[in-house]
This record gives sequence, C-alpha cells and structure tokens, in this order.
Amino acid sequence: MKLTKLLPNLCLALLLAISPVFADTITGKVTRVADGDTITVLRGKTQYKIRLVGIDAPEKTQAYGNQSKLTLSKAIAGQTVTVDYNKKDRYGRIIGKVLYNGQDMNLRQIQLGMAWHYKAYEREQDVEDRSIYAQAEYVAQRDRLGLWADKAIPPWEFRREE
Repeated sequence: MKLTKLLPNLCLALLLAISPVFADTITGKVTRVADGDTITVLRGKTQYKIRLVGIDAPEKTQAYGNQSKLTLSKAIAGQTVTVDYNKKDRYGRIIGKVLYNGQDMNLRQIQLGMAWHYKAYEREQDVEDRSIYAQAEYVAQRDRLGLWADKAIPPWEFRREE
C-alpha cells in the first residue's frame, strides 16, 4: 500500500491520540456538590458521580476547601448541566467538562482561584482547553485570586502528606 493512502489514516490516528474527543454527553440536574471538583448529576433515575476534568480543587479539610465547594455549589447546585466526557476514573467517576448555560464550570473554578489546573492529567483535555486552563491559572495566580492569595498547598501534595 502506498504511503499517500496511509497518510490520512495516520494523521487521524495521531490527532485522536493527542486530542481527546468527547464521546458521550449527560444532561441532568446537579443533586450534590461533594467538593470543588466533584458533583453528582441525576438524569432520569440514574445518578452519575462526575469528577471535573482538568482541575484539582483543595480537599475539604485544607485551606480553601470549603470555599471551593461553596463557589461551585452556588453556581450549579440544583441546576441542569451538560457533562461532556470520554472516560471514567478508577473509582468509577465520569471525568468530564461541566457546562452550565454554555459556561465551562471547570474553567470557572480556575478563573476564580478555587482550583488548580491539574497538569498531571492535562492529556485528558483537548489541546485548546489545556492552553485556556493554563492561562486562566496564570492570571488567577498573578492577580492573587482565591487560593492564590496565600501559599496554598496543592491538593496532590496535601493528599501525599495525609
């Protein structure tokens, strides 16, 4: 087979490998906000636990943990959201982007200084979101918003110490 025939397929495979595509969508009501990066969505009679992709919020027992949860709760608790996702984590939670009225709630948490851009898992995001989230974190840090007002410990370090 000629390389010219294989090239389009190789390009598509490479694109899919470096840029996750959201394969599934859930639309439902937010029935619980567990913390600043985990919610429960009810669709019909089924509840889905959702972990917001691309962010890591402070743990409930660390500085800004309650503020992060409250910020997300005020924005979407009881509201109908759409979750775009393509995978589940080892705990069975859906890893997805939460949209409310067209606004990316994951990004909003970063913009308000209520979460970090979770770079350890940024490959789960598309390339554009990675860039937008990183820029939003830079701006929040520069402007000392939320957890950036103090020397907050990133949650992945906090969990390691626990």
